[in-house]
Amino acid sequence: MITNVDETSLAASAIERRNSLEKHLLNRPDPQDLKERHILLDTNAAPSIQAATQELARQRTSDSLKKHLEHRPDREELVERNILPHINAAPALQAHARELEKHMLADHLDQKIQGRPQPEELISQGILTEDEDPRNPAV
Repeated sequence: MITNVDETSLAASAIERRNSLEKHLLNRPDPQDLKERHILLDTNAAPSIQAATQELARQRTSDSLKKHLEHRPDREELVERNILPHINAAPALQAHARELEKHMLADHLDQKIQGRPQPEELISQGILTEDEDPRNPAV
C-alpha cells in the first residue's frame, strides 16, 4: 500500500525561506559600509594574522598614550599658562566662583576709583599741569 505524502506545505515553506534569504541578501550592507562601522576589518592581511595585527596596533596606541602622559605638564604649570583655572572648587561651582571673583574685582576697582584724588588736588600738588587737566577738552 502506497501512501501519498502531502509535500506542498514543505515545498511552500522552502520557497518562502529561499525568498526571505534572497530578500535579506539583497538588503545586506556592502563591505565598505561594514568597514566604516568597524564590523569588518579594513585590512589586506590574511585572516590568520589579523588578530596579531590588531593586537600590535592596540599596543602601539597604548605605548603612544603612555609616552604622551609621561610628558604631560603638571597642574601648576597649566594654571600658570592659564589653561586650567586657579580655582579649586568643584566643576559645578567653578562658573559661580569665576562670577564672584569678577564681581569682587569690579568692587575693588570701584573702591580704588572712589579713593583717587581729584584733578584740582593733583594740580595743586604739582603732579598735573593746567594743560593736563582731564576735564578740559583737548585743544
